[in-house]
Amino acid sequence: MGLVLWSHILLPPLSRQKLPRFVANQAANNIIQDGKPEYLTIKGNWHKDFFRNQNPIVLELACGRGEYSVGLAEAYPDKNFIGIDIKGGRIWKGSQYALANGLHNVGFLRTFIQNLDVFFAPSEVSEIWITFPDPRPKQRHAKRRLTHPRFLQMYQQLLVPEGVIHLKTDNTGLFDYTLDVLKLLPTAGLVSTFDLYHSAWQDDHKGIQTNFEQKFTALGQRIKYLRFGIDAAVRNLDFDNAVSTSEAWQETYDFAPTDAAKLLHLADESAD
Repeated sequence: MGLVLWSHILLPPLSRQKLPRFVANQAANNIIQDGKPEYLTIKGNWHKDFFRNQNPIVLELACGRGEYSVGLAEAYPDKNFIGIDIKGGRIWKGSQYALANGLHNVGFLRTFIQNLDVFFAPSEVSEIWITFPDPRPKQRHAKRRLTHPRFLQMYQQLLVPEGVIHLKTDNTGLFDYTLDVLKLLPTAGLVSTFDLYHSAWQDDHKGIQTNFEQKFTALGQRIKYLRFGIDAAVRNLDFDNAVSTSEAWQETYDFAPTDAAKLLHLADESAD
């Protein structure tokens, strides 16, 4: 692979696009990432130090370009939104849009989803959106699915007692898996549909679509949607053990994304 010279450092050609974004991220006051002082002190202090208000905090997990985070921030100025992703080249887009449009109720955190409890205190979050996550279709990767019991337990710890979790996905396997997990946990207010845009809940989404969602719907894929809470009275329950030891649980989920989904993910990876 060829190399280009950038500020006297040899870098792969793709870095010509990425490096300026990373520089911009470091300067952006709406991004928390490693290397900034707030990265080590923000836990429990999002209201006071970042948003400087007491409005409810809503997370978008694996936010990518942040379309949902900024879209919700525009639709709900009385709430605070945080898009979370490990890929700085992606969150740069949402960050720059928010800065250009004066959206002070949205920020971004660059980290892995499994580290959420390092950056948020118990009951600091009101809602969580999981928008088109990698379905992790192989059974050996089940614990990396963002709706696996170990993740759901972490979310419950961070959410206020009446907190809500949303899932949007095109992947039927992940949707079915999540429904089966939830059947074995003390959930509240469960709403589900296999076809969001032909359901009673389509207007709740304010017409906001992620980059992936736009591509999937253009291909005729139906969008699945779940909304649920988890009973705060069972904070000490071991979710993973409760599910895996249930007689009703059969971990046979070794599903695969569609060929179209694979191609879209690969194309998106190469574009960032």
